[in-house]
Amino acid sequence: MWEVSWAHPRFGTVLASCSFDGTVLIHRETRPHVWTLIHTHKFHESSVNSVKFAPHEFGLVLAAASSDGKVSILTHQQDDTWSVQHFLDNSLGVNSVSWGPYHCLGSVAEQQQQQATTPQMRLVTGGCDNRIRFWRFTPEYGWHEDSNEPIGDALRHEDWVRDVAWAPSCMPINIVASCSEDKTVLIWTQTEAGGVWQPTLLNVFDAPVWRVSWSVTGNILAVSSGDNTVTLWKAALDMTWSQVATVDHAAESATAPQQESS
Repeated sequence: MWEVSWAHPRFGTVLASCSFDGTVLIHRETRPHVWTLIHTHKFHESSVNSVKFAPHEFGLVLAAASSDGKVSILTHQQDDTWSVQHFLDNSLGVNSVSWGPYHCLGSVAEQQQQQATTPQMRLVTGGCDNRIRFWRFTPEYGWHEDSNEPIGDALRHEDWVRDVAWAPSCMPINIVASCSEDKTVLIWTQTEAGGVWQPTLLNVFDAPVWRVSWSVTGNILAVSSGDNTVTLWKAALDMTWSQVATVDHAAESATAPQQESS
């Protein structure tokens, strides 16, 4: 099992998990400490590597990214069934998926122009082709790559992208972090609607980087790397990043008090 994701509490206590066996399982806590399997998703033909619930404003919606190169979108219906949409990201496989916040830069203005009532759903993915991609859902075209928002060429990952994370609070700019087996973390920023996503190198680490995770405010990034450390990085007002803390699991385990055997 590779990853789990909590749904927003407005939907109850709902947890999704994904596995190497190609399945996604969704469980609900029906009463304290009693979990019930409410849906099994068997669409993918290979390992499902990442699952993420969408912002609650969009409803109970789950994205799943797989080694078969596809991303599937599950949406809970009023009759308690789940509808499924999907798109092909890249043929080599997808390792991670992350939702854009409900109010992303430019989404409100774009929706007003289209006389729509809610912002569009947006995703970022990271894959085995060393790339990140941005996706958008529209009623006319369904899920499609957001080619109107180009990605800068100054920096690119040179190995598999292992994780992507869209900052939860992205006004007045959009921010996405990506990490790779090439030992780097890149920070992608977009300062205007439809503008170029510009990459900035956060750091070159001593080992492959497996996970990135934002604080609720979106100004602190946690980075988990293959040297058994977690580092915390904070953005200044000018969007320069500096390391503010390090957690060394191996060192802490070695120095932790040992319980006496009975």
